[in-house]
Formats: sequence, C-alpha cells, structure tokens
Amino acid sequence: MITILFCLLFLRATLAFRNETVSPGQSCTCEAFLPETVFPMGELELLEKSSVQISHKLELEISKIEMFESKLTIYMEKTLNLTVLIGIMENNPDSYTELQIQEVKIQIKQIEALVVELKASIELSSTVLVSIRKEVTAMIVILTQLETTYDKNLVLLTRREYIKLQEKLEECERRHNEIFNPNIGSCNRGFISRVSKPIISHLNAHLNAGHRYGGWGKDSNPLAGSENMYWYSGSSSTLVSQVSVYADYYRLIMRQSMKTHELYTSRDWRGVGNNYIVRGNTLYYQYREPFSMGKYNMTSQTAVYRVVPSASNRFSYFYSASQNLDFAADENGLWVTYATDASNGRMSLGKIDEEAFALKEVYETNIYKPSVGNTFMVCGVLYATRSVDIKTEEIFYAYDTHTRKESYVSIPFEKFQEMYVYLDYNPIDQKLYMYNDGYYVSYHLWFHQNKNKAQLLI
Repeated sequence: MITILFCLLFLRATLAFRNETVSPGQSCTCEAFLPETVFPMGELELLEKSSVQISHKLELEISKIEMFESKLTIYMEKTLNLTVLIGIMENNPDSYTELQIQEVKIQIKQIEALVVELKASIELSSTVLVSIRKEVTAMIVILTQLETTYDKNLVLLTRREYIKLQEKLEECERRHNEIFNPNIGSCNRGFISRVSKPIISHLNAHLNAGHRYGGWGKDSNPLAGSENMYWYSGSSSTLVSQVSVYADYYRLIMRQSMKTHELYTSRDWRGVGNNYIVRGNTLYYQYREPFSMGKYNMTSQTAVYRVVPSASNRFSYFYSASQNLDFAADENGLWVTYATDASNGRMSLGKIDEEAFALKEVYETNIYKPSVGNTFMVCGVLYATRSVDIKTEEIFYAYDTHTRKESYVSIPFEKFQEMYVYLDYNPIDQKLYMYNDGYYVSYHLWFHQNKNKAQLLI
C-alpha cells in the first residue's frame, strides 16, 4: 500500500514538472526505495503497558514494606518491654508465681512466632522484587537496543518512564534492604553473606558497547550538597583521559553531565586502567607517566602523583590489562592494591593517608594477583573475585586487616555478561558498582549477623 501511494505521488510530481499526460494505451512504472527497518511501535507500546503493570506491582510491594516496618517497630517495642520485665524477674525471682513465669514464656513464644512469620513475608517480598528487577532489566536492555538502532528521540518518552520506574524500584529495594541491613555506614556486622542479582541500569553515556573499559559509581565521601552525584569514565582503550559527573541518577541515565573533566589539557594528567574511584570530589587513579598513584581534585582541577616504590606494573587483574594500582574506599578510608616483583605477583594492600597522599601501612597477602578478577574493600576487609563460568563470578577470598588473617570463602553471584573490568564497593549505600562490557551494573550486599565470622571453606 505504501509503495503504491509513493508511486502515485512520484508520478504526479513528474508529470507536473514535464507538463505531460499519459494516454490510455500507455503504461507507467515507478521504483520506490523504502528503509530496511521500520520502527517497531508495537514493541514500544508493549513496553509501555508492561511499565504500567510493573508500577502497580511496585506500589503493592511498597505498601507491604510500610506494613513490615510498622510491624517491626511494634515487635521491637514488645521485645524491649519483655526484656525489661525478664530483667526485673531475674533480680526478684521469689516475687513471681509459676503462673506469671509461664505467661512470660507464652509471650516470648508469641513474639517468636510473629517474627518468624514476618521474616517469611519479607523473604517472599524479596523474591517478588527480584522478579520485578529481572523484568525491568530485560526492558532496559530492549530500550537501549531501540535507542542505538533507531532515532533515540522516539524512545525518549518511554525511557523517562522507565527511569521513574527504576527510581521507584531502587527506593523499594533500599527500604527492603534496610530491614536486613539497618546499619549502613557502620561496621557492626559480619562478613558478606550474599550478593543480589545484577541491577542493570543502562548502556554507558556514549551509548557505545565499544567503550568496554571504564567505571562508574557514587562519591564514597561526598561533599555537602553532592550526596546524589554520580560519576562515569569510559573509553575504547585502557587510557583514562576524562571523567564526567552527574547531579543525580536521572541525569546519569539521560546522559546530562554537570561537567566533564579532561585530564589532557595544558598538562598531561592522563591515567591507565579501570581502577579508579571518586572520593571527596577527587578522582584517585593510576597515573600514566610516571607509573604512580594519581589524585585529580575536581574542585581545583589540579592533579598530583606519588610513586609507590615497590609496586610493579607487570601484574594486572585477569580481565583487563594495566590494572596495576587498584583504588578502593570503604567505611575505614582509602586503600590501594598492587603486586610487587619481590613477591612474584602476590597482592599487597596499602592503607592511604588521604591528607599526605602516601601509604601509612601495608598488608601482605598470599593471593596471586593475575588470578583475580577484581578486588574491593568493606570495613577493612579485602575481598577478591574470580570467574566460575561465563555467567557466574565468585567472591572466593577475604583478608581481614584487623586480624591480618586470610580466609577462602564461596559467595557466587551473577555477572550479567562474561567480561567486566571494574568492581568497587561504596560505603554510602552498601552497593557494589560494576562496569560490564559497557553497561552500568550494581549489586546489593547482605552480611552475616555474627561479626568477624566468615564461612570458611578450607
């Protein structure tokens, strides 16, 4: 139908231009060239309908979480009252009859049953959130494909709706996570117990899967007024030449940066690797020349470097080259991992004095750095990962700087795609941030209740 209409319009325009007519015995032919791909409006409409359904599911889960929070408050008050009563009874045991003691025991069992029921409800809600997250992730991938294949302006409205949906899901997951991990920013907890499913946010700001080297995340010690700020740096090579900052998550996804800092202007401050973090509005990274620790202050837009005398540039991580100095931040401050020639590639961990920008303490481990996928720090504990298969990564090693003891553990988690080049923890929201084949990916963490107790395998 479109071809016939096009032919008629073309014929009419041609005849008008030539001032010619076609007699009844003559014939006319016309060639029309249509685009090979037609924008899939049906697919976009289906995504919009799905977003409405998911929004309704999230509203239901948010109302459940509000109920969980109110129940938890009530149960905590009852438990506190019972604890006080039991303390009084222990001090004056002869003042209470056997019947009164039995009544207290019944109350304890009732609260116990209520807590078990609440825990089951919360775990069921967690399963629902994981399912919703999978749906949103699949749709974000489809939207990204549409954006890169067709005119991104046609997808923009749906993209905005999905950003709102993601923000609602993030808030729901955050509140849900706080029920399990109420002490964000505190180290009054044990080792990591499990890692969530991958949370896929978006293809990078360049909308280019060729930018496979990079990193992203939040400032681990944000300046006042910058608590919602995100940063991103990405490239098609391991050269680090710029970093962009975004006011909040929405602007990160919409690719609306506040500023892009260039590390190669009047002076060459460029770095290498995918091993940087932002802390206190300052980029810590591996300086390119000379091989050293780099520190670029995004406020003053100046850089300094410090050579680590024993660090070698021969030992990188398994997934990517040039990751010789890897920076990390946790609740205890700023760290850097590296390997030395003297140790034949075994990893060293340095605690950095941020003011002096120098190592103030070094810890030696027995782990061979090139066998490691990546490392990160949580509450003074170094965690190392390795590949299990193309879909699965595993936290397999932990080194506790408080006790100077190392442990072999097994905490598997999903990678989303086979190759990733960046993994770091942020103490502000207790999340892992991963840069995976050009995509922004993050994870929630759960911890053991028993402090300083890991699940040892060997």
